[in-house]
Amino acid sequence: MTQPNPDPDPRTAPGLEPGGGVPPGETPPAESSMPGAGPRETHNPTKGWGKLPMTLILIAVALFAAFFLAFAVFV
Repeated sequence: MTQPNPDPDPRTAPGLEPGGGVPPGETPPAESSMPGAGPRETHNPTKGWGKLPMTLILIAVALFAAFFLAFAVFV
């Protein structure tokens, strides 16, 4: 089974110059990075873990480890 070629034929594709180039005005202008930067954000939440969630996770891990240690020792 043969697959169709996804590349257009440069002889029949609209907007192509001889040799495969694209004439000026056929493509949109390049985008600029400065105007789209946006305003400076002054209120951003802190990154990282808070003390309460980290404490709860450590307690859960310690209880999990203690359960399996007790299970290994007493059974």
